[in-house]
Amino acid sequence: MPHGWIILDKPLGLGSTQAVAAVKRNLREAGLGKVKVGHGGTLDPLATGVLPIALGEATKLAGRMLDASKVYAFTVAFGAETDTLDLEGTVIAESDVRPSMAEVEAVLPHFTGPIEQVPPAYSALKVGGARAYDLARAGEVVELTARAVTVFEILPHWGSWRAAGASEGAQLSQQAPTVSPDGLPPPPAGEDLLQEITLIAHVSKGTYIRSLARDIALALGTRGHVTMLRRLRAGPFTENQAISLDKLNELGKGAPLERVLLPLEAGLVDIPALDLGPQQAGLVRQGRVLTGLPQHDGLYWARCGNNPLALIELSGGDARVVRGFNLPDVAE
Repeated sequence: MPHGWIILDKPLGLGSTQAVAAVKRNLREAGLGKVKVGHGGTLDPLATGVLPIALGEATKLAGRMLDASKVYAFTVAFGAETDTLDLEGTVIAESDVRPSMAEVEAVLPHFTGPIEQVPPAYSALKVGGARAYDLARAGEVVELTARAVTVFEILPHWGSWRAAGASEGAQLSQQAPTVSPDGLPPPPAGEDLLQEITLIAHVSKGTYIRSLARDIALALGTRGHVTMLRRLRAGPFTENQAISLDKLNELGKGAPLERVLLPLEAGLVDIPALDLGPQQAGLVRQGRVLTGLPQHDGLYWARCGNNPLALIELSGGDARVVRGFNLPDVAE
């Protein structure tokens, strides 16, 4: 039974559930039988990028991955708002106003830090037991309440913009944007008007990028919708660790799993490890409380040698198991 992470660079048009199914299919074709699989954060079919997929005991960390912050690149096209707030929807409002780069830069600080946002009507949130997007598709008016989220940072993607009136050919490639890459031109002069712009946002769980784009456009006195959305990071996982769907499909054709599987502890690099001796490790495996530990209070992952044992919470020198991992002991 494999345990760990496959980080998929989810392609356009593929849903998160379909991505999980693709992993299951390839593992089955590779002769690995039935493997427990889950993902660490939904991506819309129209979005691309980092989708952590947990295997075996790593699925116990999928909830923690859902709670992790994410980094996205997204393009806002100004002048039209759609009912889905992206390219898939129908235009419901238009504006002739186009903002300048200076105006965009001036408004972004208002969307940094703790903010309130109303989720899109076309979202997976439940209203009266039904998914909001099902109600919206049925023609019902969906009213969702604002909720608190945090935008840790938001800034323009250097060189990824298109001036109002420019042709589509003038738009720079936005398949895999990164912040301030070498060789790209500077943004337009502060007063030049923009048809669209790509932004980079580091956000908390529960943040809807489509709502963020809508609200930024409204704050600029215009309307807007998302034309490109790419997740660059999810928790500790980055796009540099992500594999293509083609590489995933090689598993089903005999490629070794080790080429694409990251260890379970790769999802724990953002918290400190706590090294335990064999006797302490035995107690943790039994779910017992460890006492008299000198480390500071907080969340740790306990290990014995290279073997992850559990997530533990340390308080006042006592360590209690939050989540145990049933992994084979590499020393056995």
